[in-house]
Amino acid sequence: MNRNFFSYLFLWVSLIILPEMVFSQSADFTIQDVKFESQGVTLAGSILKPKNPFAAVVIVHGSDPVKREMEFAKRLAKEGIAVLTYDKRGVGESGGVYVGPSVGTNNIDTTNLNLLSHDANEAVKTFRTYLKDKKIPIGLIGFSQAGWIIPIAASKNPQIEFMVLFSCPTITTLEQLRFQFYTNGNNSFWENHTEADAREHTKNDTDKYQFVATDPKISLNTLSIPGLWLFGEKDIQIPVKLCIEQLNTYKVQGKPFEHTLFSTLGHNTVFDSNTTPFDISIQWIKQKTLNIKKYKVSK
Repeated sequence: MNRNFFSYLFLWVSLIILPEMVFSQSADFTIQDVKFESQGVTLAGSILKPKNPFAAVVIVHGSDPVKREMEFAKRLAKEGIAVLTYDKRGVGESGGVYVGPSVGTNNIDTTNLNLLSHDANEAVKTFRTYLKDKKIPIGLIGFSQAGWIIPIAASKNPQIEFMVLFSCPTITTLEQLRFQFYTNGNNSFWENHTEADAREHTKNDTDKYQFVATDPKISLNTLSIPGLWLFGEKDIQIPVKLCIEQLNTYKVQGKPFEHTLFSTLGHNTVFDSNTTPFDISIQWIKQKTLNIKKYKVSK
């Protein structure tokens, strides 16, 4: 009796003091909580690691005050991709201050976008230390606002080898705001407006806010890593066809940037019940990371 009691006590104490390692309901991957430093604050996240991952990604947030994207991360991990997802700065267990419209601050000014790109880069550096295979390709995957953050991060971090961007802009922050103010959250917007009309307002409307615009093209011009953008044609947050036009310019220049347009989808291309965008992104990651591995072997 006493022996059993002390055995259970030892097990209980061990579980408390050991680094937290939780095995998911699926036996396909493990989940480990991690913390890392970025620009003077501690950020908290989780690493989801399949037994033999073929690629690794860090998830970059959209604009909302969200915690780590565990459900999306599990979807990726079940496909054989190692994932680091973390609570956004100032949210959940992460330190710092969240910046965004919900708290009355501008989260797309240059200072904040650069700060969030630092967070993504520190996540990549931390993640690399947890990956057994040091040659496994690692990339960034994100949504919406991440369209400005990911190119900044990738342009400063050679460890980032590919990027996947769901409903992400390739235009400036001020242009995106002009379009968003014009659509005004109207889900029926495209039933009553033309592309030419929307483009005119995006290019020429008076700005309601005055701040230095971030132009993702500055960072994209420096990148030669593969990138995939997935858009919904009914998007009322970003002017999709204007963004695609810019990507086509890069393709003509020989940059390995690709895009896919889904005619029935809106802004939430990755969280819609239609899983086609997600499925396409997985196949694309498999193909590109295989090419990256072959290139490393041939060097």
